[in-house]
Amino acid sequence: MAKRRLKTGNIIAFIILLICLISIIFSVYKIIEWKINVDKNNEIQEDLKEHIDINNTVDKKERKYNIDWKSLKEKNSDIVAYLKVNGTNIDYVVVKGNDNSYYLNHNIYKEYNIAGSIFMDYHNKLDGKDRNIVIYGHNTSDGSMFGTLKNTLNKDWYENEENREIVLATEDEEYYYQVFSTYSVKPNNYYINTQFDNDKEFDSFIKDLKVKSIYNYNVEVSKEDKILTLSSCYGNSSRRVVLHAKLIKR
Repeated sequence: MAKRRLKTGNIIAFIILLICLISIIFSVYKIIEWKINVDKNNEIQEDLKEHIDINNTVDKKERKYNIDWKSLKEKNSDIVAYLKVNGTNIDYVVVKGNDNSYYLNHNIYKEYNIAGSIFMDYHNKLDGKDRNIVIYGHNTSDGSMFGTLKNTLNKDWYENEENREIVLATEDEEYYYQVFSTYSVKPNNYYINTQFDNDKEFDSFIKDLKVKSIYNYNVEVSKEDKILTLSSCYGNSSRRVVLHAKLIKR
């Protein structure tokens, strides 16, 4: 009986060890896969930047970002914008698909890639009437994609006023936004709402966004404004880091 118990114990120990080894191998595989996918995305972004020329000497009335939209759209017709956030590594073209799932795990070239793309909420129309344009990106450990969006929660980022202006350039226009709220929150669909029944609902929405902010940006926002929302995972993915900015005239 004792020998049988010992044999049974050895089998159980072997099974546990085997499960541990499989888990370790799987984890290593996923880490390597993630690294390969992130590196591939970084290569693609460097290629795309060849089509974006930044002119720092132009008058504010002129377009600062000279973008070869024809070449970009030949690579992917889903490319709809270019986004830059000061004080972060966010300097990317933005795509918009037919849903909010596809570009979570596909790159700009529509290849499967777990690092995904920077993408706009498919509900947005970019017709000048969007009250809340929402853009998503993965929080990567190397700081690519939206991996540095969490910088906006840091006091030194907040205290540098140059960081508070965000650029969103489209084929038709160059938009500038002023940050008015940054915070982290548990995952929910409230702050990514793109459609509002009336002015009162939108006014209540933006007031709530301001209250959530961990810093006071002293920016007035009203129901007459249009806003931009950036969102990414934060920490162990149990929370989201969120930034809101209002459209301004330059």
